[in-house]
Amino acid sequence: MSYKHLDTNKTYLITGAAGFIGFHLSRKLLEQGCQVIGIDNINDYYDVKLKYARLEKLKPFEKFTFIKGDISDKAMMMGNFEKYKPNIVVNLAAQAGVRYSIENPDVYIQSNIVGFFNILEACRFYPVEHLVYASSSSVYGSNKKVPFEESDFVDHPVSLYAATKKSNELMAYTYSHLYKIPATGLRFFTVYGPMGRPDMAYFGFADKYFAGEPIKIFNNGDFEHDLYRDFTYVDDIVEGIERLLSKPSTEVVPNKVFNIGNNSPEKLMAFIETLEKALGKATAKEVIFDKVFEPLKPGDVPATYASTELLQEVVGFKPATSIAEGLQKFADWYVGYYDVK
Repeated sequence: MSYKHLDTNKTYLITGAAGFIGFHLSRKLLEQGCQVIGIDNINDYYDVKLKYARLEKLKPFEKFTFIKGDISDKAMMMGNFEKYKPNIVVNLAAQAGVRYSIENPDVYIQSNIVGFFNILEACRFYPVEHLVYASSSSVYGSNKKVPFEESDFVDHPVSLYAATKKSNELMAYTYSHLYKIPATGLRFFTVYGPMGRPDMAYFGFADKYFAGEPIKIFNNGDFEHDLYRDFTYVDDIVEGIERLLSKPSTEVVPNKVFNIGNNSPEKLMAFIETLEKALGKATAKEVIFDKVFEPLKPGDVPATYASTELLQEVVGFKPATSIAEGLQKFADWYVGYYDVK
């Protein structure tokens, strides 16, 4: 690797440590010998067994401390900042999902707004060297100009989830300005991979197939104007974050927002065909999904496509995992984890 490794004398606090990206990042830091404090409320938005399975893989590391708690609990957050005095904080805890935000708006305000406010307050009273937090490609709304650039106008979010993520960027900017907190927001573009989130489409497609049910594809059955997504393999995301954390915070402050995506959008149908092949290879039999085409869902955007030049300039890294390689790793894990026959 052509970048400076992480300082193992520092304490890294990672919220959402039992979540998909939080788990993979925690494991990567622990493998390097870093001290990691993980916080997660293990909510039941999706199967908690998977969250506990991720935690089981982190438990053997001596330098891992897990706290079951909710970032919207201010006293708990303040207490842990006071106790562990983290040098670097990575906030990956959030209520995820565009569609779920239409049915359950309350949890998004609680976790994504109140919870993030508590983290900013904790960073204010117990100063940190760097706060890195998850934003989302959904802040671009129905932006027609592609690829999406960090300088684009993002004041028209089309879901409450997107609105909370845009709010996080504004809140972080204000706290950086007022209290000199070095803060970096990362706009993630459709992250996938092993031990992923069951609410994500690719995971749901595998579930439906093995349950003998048809998959629903929300693209109107319009292949000419198919949805495009910038699918980003989880290891690429983790490496991007890791390189950012290894930088002296003076290089990324006082406040920056970066896209972190694959910069190579795929048609949804091409992604589905690649997943069929990957599951076929993993099970050694032909896999063809039974497909039902539905209208676009409210809040969905036609294309996500990241310009990744800004992040590349700062960390010297561009995601490069192809969907064939990434989906094969997911399929192999899925078949093993669920013991699919």
